[in-house]
Amino acid sequence: MVCIVHEDEVPATVAGQGVRRRALLDRQRIPGARVLAYRIDFDAGGRLDLALASDSLGWFLVLGGELTLELDGELHSLHEAHAVVLPMGCSIRLSAGTAGGRLLFAEVPEATRLDAGLAASPPSLRIVDWAHEPVLDSKHDSRRRIYVATPKLTGNKALKAEIIVYPPHTDGSNHHHEGAEHFMYVIAGESTGYSDEVPHPYRAGDLVYHPDGERHYTSTGAVGKTFIEFFVPAEYRTVWVDDARVCTWLPTGRDSRGGKPSREIAAHDSKAAAVAVPEDL
Repeated sequence: MVCIVHEDEVPATVAGQGVRRRALLDRQRIPGARVLAYRIDFDAGGRLDLALASDSLGWFLVLGGELTLELDGELHSLHEAHAVVLPMGCSIRLSAGTAGGRLLFAEVPEATRLDAGLAASPPSLRIVDWAHEPVLDSKHDSRRRIYVATPKLTGNKALKAEIIVYPPHTDGSNHHHEGAEHFMYVIAGESTGYSDEVPHPYRAGDLVYHPDGERHYTSTGAVGKTFIEFFVPAEYRTVWVDDARVCTWLPTGRDSRGGKPSREIAAHDSKAAAVAVPEDL
């Protein structure tokens, strides 16, 4: 059955100087989970020291504010359009400026079990400005998609993530996944989500975890919704209730700010792309 967790209802623990962490998805909540997810908040001047295990993959999305990432003596400035892949086994420091900061952090423990190629070719630090990534339009409705973690962007097949925008009065297609952990985090807006045809209200700050095989889709009313969804690993099987409405994504030739994107992604459907990830993803 679907597990819905709202971040404000999760107790915060001290993670660093002026830093609080909320465990939205862990193995106490979902036994045997292959991915962990945390909301991390920085006060002005907050500082977090973080170390990953040698076989753990780390990835985070900056939700707000400005942060400085220090790795191996090098400093990297981050803002709310940045998604970051961390090297396995790394030790980093994240520091917030005067406005503080917020991020969504995902960790894949024992990532080499999900992508055998990681042992021979572990990922390096990668910083993706998703505001310059291509926007894709849905063939069937007004939804939009922006990929923020794919094998091409992250250098591995252990994790995939994409931002999905639902305008008001939009219905998704009913489907389920097989062979991957799947969850979404609602960034903004609200909707009704259906899990095995049972309705549930979703709002900003919700993490929604669907067990393997559970049918689900989203429907928006007068307010739209923006969310990021994750798949661990990046290759799996998707089964659609109605194959005529398989999610099909078309290139727009623009980024989320209306400019020319940093690269191009060809048209593809989610059913085929889940099983064999295209080269441009």
